[in-house]
Amino acid sequence: MRKLLMPLLLVTAAAINTGCFIPIYSSSRDARTRQLIYISESLRHIPQIWERVWAMEMPDIATPYRTHGGVI
Repeated sequence: MRKLLMPLLLVTAAAINTGCFIPIYSSSRDARTRQLIYISESLRHIPQIWERVWAMEMPDIATPYRTHGGVI
């Protein structure tokens, strides 16, 4: 039983990982192209989202010169 179950489990895991059972994209060329364009467009905006989250696009508020340290 174990000799049959282990190879079957291995083949099933390999088939699921390659997208054989559940295809990621449509089989139609037009629909697949549209899906790939949508995915690539959303991935293109990741650096801008990252900068907005970490406020890297904001001007630096630290002064480049030394202040006297007193209250003005």
